[in-house]
Amino acid sequence: MIEQKQRSGPLSRFSVVDLTRVRAGPTCVRQLADWGADVIKIESPPGLNISDGWGGNRLGPDFQNLHRNKRALTLNFKDPDGIKILKQLTDRADVVVENFRPDVKFRLGIDYESLAKTNPRLVYGSISGFGQDGPYVNRPGFDQIAQGMGGLMAITGDPDAGPMRAGIAVADSSAGLYCAMGILTALLEREVSGKGQWVQVSLLQAMISMLDFQAARWLIAKEVPGQMGNDHPTSIPTGVFATSDGYINIAAGEQAMWTRLCKALGADELLEKPEYANGKLRSQNRKECNADLSRYTKTKSSKAWTEILEKGGVASGPIYKMNEVFDDPQVKHLGMAASIKHPQLGDTAVVNQPFALSRTPSEIRTPTADIGQHTGEILNGLGYSDDQIADLRKRMVV
Repeated sequence: MIEQKQRSGPLSRFSVVDLTRVRAGPTCVRQLADWGADVIKIESPPGLNISDGWGGNRLGPDFQNLHRNKRALTLNFKDPDGIKILKQLTDRADVVVENFRPDVKFRLGIDYESLAKTNPRLVYGSISGFGQDGPYVNRPGFDQIAQGMGGLMAITGDPDAGPMRAGIAVADSSAGLYCAMGILTALLEREVSGKGQWVQVSLLQAMISMLDFQAARWLIAKEVPGQMGNDHPTSIPTGVFATSDGYINIAAGEQAMWTRLCKALGADELLEKPEYANGKLRSQNRKECNADLSRYTKTKSSKAWTEILEKGGVASGPIYKMNEVFDDPQVKHLGMAASIKHPQLGDTAVVNQPFALSRTPSEIRTPTADIGQHTGEILNGLGYSDDQIADLRKRMVV
């Protein structure tokens, strides 16, 4: 049994009912849990054999990384008593987060308008594939589908090699982060109005928003960005360059940086080439420019060039495999691997929060809970006796 640390942090006064599954929703709720919110994660009782869409191994890396710092409750939403318990929780909660298909919450009677009747201060976060209404409302939402429809796959990968997905679930993860931002914004507004509201995010919206300057190139300049491989679309040279033992990234599109790069490489002759005289010309001649630079970078190791370029004031860095990422001294200094003790996995680690507050830090307090681990504790807190809880278990309400 792992001793639960006392919750603290800037969100410790807030309570959250977590109805999410898969990735986008849990990513959102993880932000709230790590910063101290009291999160109750609700799943179906195991005896019902209902898939909650979690996928994978509960003790596997993905699930453990997404669901730390939460208490776990099981509820049967097909039983009126299960819905009754849920509404008892939501009446006391500050936040509810869900990523069901848009129609499910209305069918169960746990949509925002229904719950706000008895808890008008409730902030309700919803994540969907394509939005809560509109022509695609009934389409199932998946990360790779959103990557394609949001434009990311058309600008990722080598030119003319066909569309390429990103190596992470970028639409899911960004939708979760945007939803957390929306919830925090609504909680701040509630301090003024005293009222909650419905926060809505979709994978498609999040993906388009993450395109940022690439999307703006079309909206403002009517340019259709294409695949540029490892080259930056507008700032050359910025890309991957072979060394004697691997590859490094170099970013030297700005004119002063270009000059420093050539001098650090011992390639002063490239400064004299008229076709490389400015950023526009280097972009027009990117293949030749990259080839010329590669003749120099191939002469030394990645480590040697990284040190030389750092001394020369040139933006560059190694290209790590995942084990190398967490072995890097700066990554260790930043504490991006957060240690935690798990009752079955032992001493392990999860990915830490990427931002810090000077007075009220985030904290990885508890590992991911077993399914329904805190059911009795939570129901006792709602006023249910042990006998009543035993009856609810017998009837598979919990």
